[in-house]
Amino acid sequence: MRFSQLEGARIGVWGAGREIVSFADQLARRLPSAQIVVAAFDAAPAADVREILRAPAARIVNAVDDDVVAALAGCEVVVRSPGVSIHRPQLRALREAGVPVTTATALWLAEHGGAGVIGVTGTKGKSTTAALISHLARAAGKTVQLVGNIGVPALDLLDCGSVDVTVVELSSYHTADLEIGPEVAVVTNLFKEHTDWHGSEQAYRSEKLRLLALPGVRVGVINGRDERVMSAVDESSRVEPVNRPIVTVRFGVADGWDVIAGAICRAGERLVQISGLPLQGEHNAFNLCAALTAVEALGITPPRLPDALRGFQSLPHRLQTVAERDGLLWVDDSISTTPESTLAALASFPDRALVLIGGGQDRGQDYTALGHALALAQATVIGVPSTGSRLVAAARDAGLQAARAIDVSDLRTAVSAAHRIGRRGTVVLLSPAAPSYDHYRDFEQRGQLFREFVERL
Repeated sequence: MRFSQLEGARIGVWGAGREIVSFADQLARRLPSAQIVVAAFDAAPAADVREILRAPAARIVNAVDDDVVAALAGCEVVVRSPGVSIHRPQLRALREAGVPVTTATALWLAEHGGAGVIGVTGTKGKSTTAALISHLARAAGKTVQLVGNIGVPALDLLDCGSVDVTVVELSSYHTADLEIGPEVAVVTNLFKEHTDWHGSEQAYRSEKLRLLALPGVRVGVINGRDERVMSAVDESSRVEPVNRPIVTVRFGVADGWDVIAGAICRAGERLVQISGLPLQGEHNAFNLCAALTAVEALGITPPRLPDALRGFQSLPHRLQTVAERDGLLWVDDSISTTPESTLAALASFPDRALVLIGGGQDRGQDYTALGHALALAQATVIGVPSTGSRLVAAARDAGLQAARAIDVSDLRTAVSAAHRIGRRGTVVLLSPAAPSYDHYRDFEQRGQLFREFVERL
């Protein structure tokens, strides 16, 4: 379904995030005969929600009430906020009743088509990779638009003129029911994540990787080092997908872009040391390899490194230096919501004493490997609720001294404890290895509070 096909339609929306607000704005200005008639919310909406949605006549319904399905069943389409799971029984009932359920990003992709679009997904690294692709394409002389959490909502591009390249950051919340894919589809990695939204780890992987089989996809760019990605792609290739054949290009392999012995290499040729890049950590250098591969896949000659990255800045809350005071380096990596991403963050400081602040929403994380890494590095770990106690226990079980594995009640106390414990030259790293939603609105709020607590020391 395309956005332009909604002219005159009766529309339901579920949620009021950035995408829904953008959708309502574009609808009011471009398709005035279309009308939002029902708006469903999981929690009580703000008083001005009708104005925000530009739908003064819309009926407001509680998403958990029994009549939500009946209310939305009278709509010709339901546009959901990405955070609303497609597996919710109400949405399943709507689809079974023949009511299409979609997202604003899906409407834009169907309207625009995949040509000139690079879509980036993965458990971690997709935002940084998308930002790097955008930066590299601009450095190569192309006009570029960046869409997603770090860019504008997709439908806002209807107000923009023609561009050479559109880079779309796609979460699994988007890919789960996307109907049209980008010309180049990038998968950075696959870890266990978002099982509460998808229902299981297998469903998460399947709904993430279905991006590679969508109509419109010409090239799949995949992580050759990630066994989960490679095995899943190999398994899916045995089943006839929607769109075959596509070209599959790998990064992290000998004949492609890779990080070898501290350098960015192309087919084994060393091009630039990662120490000379404006990126902290080998995992971010690997994200650069993904970006370079994606640019090539779209037919763009990558600009020369490291000059092409001049002016590129790491994204907020991703190994971002907050302060350096009293001999301690304070680093915000609040974006790290899995043990795997925190392991990568630890590896970014191989020669520094470390204090790790970790813990957050419990999604059944396995902290065994992270505990061993902390013990091996003789780091100090300060655990905060809700999973901090499990992280502390894993580090102690791996042999870390009890005095170096501490449980505290909250982030403020953790910052004070790190300030007291750290010696000159220590890196204090907020890299939680867990989502934030048990105590914070999102990882951005968690990172901002970390900064505020450090500034008050």
